[in-house]
Amino acid sequence: MTTALRKPTPEEVAAAGGRTIADLVGPGLRVLFSGINPSLYSAATGHHFARPGNRFWPALHRSGFTAQQLHPSQQWSLPEAGLGITNVVARATARADELSPAELVEGGAVLAALVTQWRPAFLAVLGVTAYRTAFGRPKAVMGRQEHEIGGVPVWVLPNPSGLNAHYTVDSLAAAFAELRQAADEQLESGAGGKGTERA
Repeated sequence: MTTALRKPTPEEVAAAGGRTIADLVGPGLRVLFSGINPSLYSAATGHHFARPGNRFWPALHRSGFTAQQLHPSQQWSLPEAGLGITNVVARATARADELSPAELVEGGAVLAALVTQWRPAFLAVLGVTAYRTAFGRPKAVMGRQEHEIGGVPVWVLPNPSGLNAHYTVDSLAAAFAELRQAADEQLESGAGGKGTERA
């Protein structure tokens, strides 16, 4: 556990460009969260949303998805709770704006294939600008989308990066909570969740 919590050195972070982080996926997911792409810090640790200042884990807890706030090193417990994590683009960069539109479009196709394979109840993309580019939806806004990807409902959430000054932890948590409520309602109705076939 001590090794998992060790902070990477500046040299390790700098050397992490282009690395990838394994997806957290599996059958019966309530929500598959997709970041834009890993930060260098996250790639150096091997944990999603690990960069100090990223609000994903606090928002996940405050919205009611997890009973306690998890450390990025505890990410492996998420699939048991019906939650998964992936990215639109796999390679790590210092900033998301280093990705080309072509990379985002290609990543969107890969993500669509992943969603088709695993069939989560919801796909949540964290970042409306990247979502618009990756899936050719230039007028998309936050929240539930009118169309599906691979037969799966799509929800767009704000980017939880600390660089996104438009949202606080509380406003992020409120956005996450809307999705959690929809996922809970879908599970209760029997329209999604473990062992349920989806059209």
